[in-house]
Amino acid sequence: MQSFLNENFLLTNDTAKQLYHDYAKDLPVIDYHCHLPPDEIANNKNFANLTDVWLRGDHYKWRAMRTNGVNEEYITGNRSDYEKFEQWAATIPYTLRNPLYHWSHLELQRYFGINDILSPKTAKNIYDSCTASLQQPEFSTRSLITRMNVEVICTTDDPVDDLAHHRQLLKDGFDVNVYPTFRPDTAMNAGEPEILNKYIDKLVAVADMEISTYDDYLTALKSRHDYFADNGCMLSDHGIDHIYADDYTEADIKSVFDKIRANKPVSRQLANQFKSAILFEVARWNHEKGWTQQFHLGALRNINNKGLNTLGPNTGWDAIGDFSQAAALARFLDKLNTENALAKTIVYNLNPADNEVIASVVGCFNDGEIAGKMQFGSAWWFLDQKDGMMRQLNSLSNIGLISRMVGMLTDSRSFLSYPRHEYFRRILCNLFGEDIENGELPADIAWTGKIISDICYYNARNYFNFKY
Repeated sequence: MQSFLNENFLLTNDTAKQLYHDYAKDLPVIDYHCHLPPDEIANNKNFANLTDVWLRGDHYKWRAMRTNGVNEEYITGNRSDYEKFEQWAATIPYTLRNPLYHWSHLELQRYFGINDILSPKTAKNIYDSCTASLQQPEFSTRSLITRMNVEVICTTDDPVDDLAHHRQLLKDGFDVNVYPTFRPDTAMNAGEPEILNKYIDKLVAVADMEISTYDDYLTALKSRHDYFADNGCMLSDHGIDHIYADDYTEADIKSVFDKIRANKPVSRQLANQFKSAILFEVARWNHEKGWTQQFHLGALRNINNKGLNTLGPNTGWDAIGDFSQAAALARFLDKLNTENALAKTIVYNLNPADNEVIASVVGCFNDGEIAGKMQFGSAWWFLDQKDGMMRQLNSLSNIGLISRMVGMLTDSRSFLSYPRHEYFRRILCNLFGEDIENGELPADIAWTGKIISDICYYNARNYFNFKY
């Protein structure tokens, strides 16, 4: 029996151990998609206590606590930080076989050197020890990042963001390159004219121009796309339920925009046409600049209206959706490809039933321009756990070339999430190791090790061409 979370955690055979320790473990991390707050990096924040860095804003943990019968007062309510931590410590013994159990103990080990199992008995000592550490300079946000050997971070930023914190980081000469990512989801929200009009008013201010027509709107958005490029951005991202690829004419979209500016209701059909138009225009700009575009597909968001109305979005009310993905994704990619405007593309899928669908559709648009131009992205959100990662890796292996995958990302708001890269690397090495041990792959450790290193680091470095 192996001890819990030892050096060979998740590595079930000798070949996997060799691949991980010799070819994956010590490679730098390129975190090309996350939700870390740029201001907290720029200000080099020290967190007040373990609850502040670990539980605040973490809806993964919040969902587990609710499931375990914890009152909301101890989750997002007014109870003290230690009382909230006590409830998390009482919950974690019940998270066995949930990835939170692995992640939480990996984080205690990797950041704080704590090997104790979190429980009500150990809660006070762990809380006090970690809280004391968090007051030290070596546990500031920048230090938490650098101690995990992170080389690049790409945050997620709205077109109206001024990117001042990214500029500050560049001026400071921070050892880690922190780049913005252009995410115009709100700019597509034609289904809610009142919200979109407020957003357009913000865009008027930052673009310093009047926006009266759809052409004005595109000009203003394009100016922000250019601004992001001037500030180092090389990626866009969209978090949408499915790709929007409805047919439309320019006259259709201009008419929809006029309705929006007049605060008139917009039908779902017209809203989807508007979303399709904006999505296509941004994709064309991405290709012009040589950016990579990312699409996070399949989330069914905010399905608990009582919870949403009480706490707002991103508080644990989202689920896996069963949207139809293939046809619209194919139409969208084909339209761009036909116009020679298809940028490097990563598609992330939230419904594991669609893994093979996504892998097969994106694979139709590789053109030999660069290796792995079209990527079936790593397991995302509810799927970035052992089973979800293995299913994604196997689907990609069976339909595409896993050897050209650009690897893992945190997709997290937490500064303690970087062990997820280690988690991915261990699972990856074990998959290859099992195949070699079973005689399904040749025992060419040098070549297989190169493939492992490429997936964990070098493919991403070559694919994105970040400026170092």
